[in-house]
Amino acid sequence: MSDTILSIERLSHWFGSNRVLFNINLEIRRGQIVALVGPSGCGKSTLLRAIVGTHLPRQGRTTIRDNGHARPVEAPGRDRGIVYQRYSLFPHLTAQENVAYGLMVDQTTIPRRLFRRRAWKALRKDHMRRAADMLERMRLGAALKKYPPELSGGMCQRVAIAQALIMNPSVLLLDEPFGALDEATREELQRILLTLYAENMAARERGDAPPHTVMIVTHEINEAIFVSDRVIGLSQYWNWREVGESSHPGATIVYDKPAPVFAPDDERDFLSFRDQKNEILHAVFDPDYCQSYNDYIALAGRAAGKEN
Repeated sequence: MSDTILSIERLSHWFGSNRVLFNINLEIRRGQIVALVGPSGCGKSTLLRAIVGTHLPRQGRTTIRDNGHARPVEAPGRDRGIVYQRYSLFPHLTAQENVAYGLMVDQTTIPRRLFRRRAWKALRKDHMRRAADMLERMRLGAALKKYPPELSGGMCQRVAIAQALIMNPSVLLLDEPFGALDEATREELQRILLTLYAENMAARERGDAPPHTVMIVTHEINEAIFVSDRVIGLSQYWNWREVGESSHPGATIVYDKPAPVFAPDDERDFLSFRDQKNEILHAVFDPDYCQSYNDYIALAGRAAGKEN
């Protein structure tokens, strides 16, 4: 597909005799917000690290396609931003300085900052302005000058998301970003993702490319359906014997379907997507349901044909 921004082909990974992922094939289109769900230990974070480039797969490849170029993922790069459950902010920098830090590292060097001070001062002013604008979008305009120890966990996580977004990554990866937060704070951050999707829709209406492509790993199915427009299920519960393996080769994708789209101020009516939640629970999380791999591939192929 011409608007595919992330492509994963025949990706498999293992650690010694521990087979983790098997034959992952996935295409993510520009502007999608994709939720990845699956049982504990199925390799969700391993797949995310393969996309980030910190843990390259034993087999297969991942490709970023953006700005007219296709780049194989061989190491971490600024075209992929990532936010973890445990945010990592510099405690001695303000929220605004934390968000501006990546721009400083990307666009300057220590010698340039030391010996071209006038140019650095002007650039620093621009970085701080952009950081302030990004924090305003994260609803943190009143916290620009506060330090991480002065912020709540939810506020720090919003700073971490702003840190990633300001670098304008081709794909933003979120690894269980809301898992350690209370329910009210979690909902607030979920609506931040819905705001990003609304910005994508507004860009499309203007005829522009949608600016945000997101993959979020979550263990909470209600959250996956609420924040995304597509849910992917990764599971170790599938009929691996039919592919000729002598032992379990690892988890693979067993579910891939659209999710309903919500606006940032829509009610979280979990009953409205109860049927899809039950479908995901059955197909992805039920160890007694071993879906045929070939049947899933055929269904996925037909779905891709309809999208094209």
